Amino acid sequence: MAGEAKQPTQLLRKVGGADLTAVPEVRHALRAMLGAWGTPGATDVAELLTSELVTNALVHTDHGAVVTATVVPEQLRVEVRDFVPGIDPPRVPYADDGTHGRGLVLVEALADSWGVENQGVGKVVWFELNGGAA
Repeated sequence: MAGEAKQPTQLLRKVGGADLTAVPEVRHALRAMLGAWGTPGATDVAELLTSELVTNALVHTDHGAVVTATVVPEQLRVEVRDFVPGIDPPRVPYADDGTHGRGLVLVEALADSWGVENQGVGKVVWFELNGGAA
């Protein structure tokens, strides 16, 4: 019906501790869910930021994570919940740091909004992207 709001589409994945093979699996599932969502390049940014958050959760904890992505025509929200309290603030990586230490810096730079919420045991790191016109 015209004027009726579209229901959100949701992706939910549990990933095991230190299972880095889960990162491309989550990324591919996100791409499939998003389809033609957002402006050109929005899906690429969503995949990159999701990969960074999932990788951080798996590398810095031994307890796995839960990934939730919710998309509506105008916005995507991705949440990665781990089960270890505390988080270090984003830091500017040193030039000789290789590819390490850039995850949250990328999220901060590319997301429309992002944050960290304590969840009793663990935390949720999340980001949102505005999709613009599809």
